[in-house]
Amino acid sequence: MDLSGKIVRQVEILSDGDVFHEIFRYRPHHISEMSPDNVQGVNLHEGEWGTVGSVISWNYTIDGKEKTAKDIIEAIDEETKSVTFKVVEGDLMELYKTFKIVVHVDTKGENNLVTWTFHYEKLKEDVEEPNTLMDICIAVTKDIETHHLK
Repeated sequence: MDLSGKIVRQVEILSDGDVFHEIFRYRPHHISEMSPDNVQGVNLHEGEWGTVGSVISWNYTIDGKEKTAKDIIEAIDEETKSVTFKVVEGDLMELYKTFKIVVHVDTKGENNLVTWTFHYEKLKEDVEEPNTLMDICIAVTKDIETHHLK
């Protein structure tokens, strides 16, 4: 049985897509100020903000429960305005063998489109799809937009 999966969701934003990309690349530690109900903190452990190979930890809340994730910035593509995070430690690793999160901003159309993609491999067949985490990512996107539209 194949335990790998992929989830993709998009949300349209009216705020500046370049600024949105910049936040996830260079300033993810500011997200807790923009979406405090979902993200309580983002810390740099190794490297520098905005560079491939840097290690970042996230403190976030799902269903009222505090969670943690430690990620390595695996890839940054300025042309496509995407950042890929590879989760290496934390709560997700109790359920998934591998977990990657890609956040991509399309600024080419009339409106900006943020696409979240999860690539993962479950440890066991009965592990749920990470839809609740995706809901949090969409909520964070909307909170960042609201912050920048003020």
